[in-house]
Amino acid sequence: MAKLRHIAIATQNEAETARFYVETFGMTEIGKIDIPIVSGYFLTDGTINLAILNFKNDQVAGAERGTGWSGIHHIGFEVESLEEAAKKLAAAGCERRDDINQALGLNMGKSQHGNAEVRYSGPDGVMFDISQSGWVGTSGTPRHPGKKEEPREA
Repeated sequence: MAKLRHIAIATQNEAETARFYVETFGMTEIGKIDIPIVSGYFLTDGTINLAILNFKNDQVAGAERGTGWSGIHHIGFEVESLEEAAKKLAAAGCERRDDINQALGLNMGKSQHGNAEVRYSGPDGVMFDISQSGWVGTSGTPRHPGKKEEPREA
């Protein structure tokens, strides 16, 4: 069974937004990212990885949203098998977002940034990642206590 393990929020004020979730809900900061395509923070409650992201180009953000869009950007599911999930998604008519996958460097089973292996669009235009390796800071995914880890997904 797939498990929801990741929620990404797009914002233009990543530090302020991350601080809100840390101070208001007690989330723990486990990493930061600042690369040419995206910057932001990775937070966790121990079960879910919450990414607060500022996308730096429209290709990475997805052309339908672009860099100026704010809100829940995508969610991520940890799956037991990428291949089985891909078959189910194809049968359900979900579109693989190769435009975004290429911009992020995602390639089924391999990622330049870790966690997410491939992004799709599902019903109602909701975008989601699937990952077999999971997200840092989520249950079942190794984490070094007391050490901020380099985030593995955008």
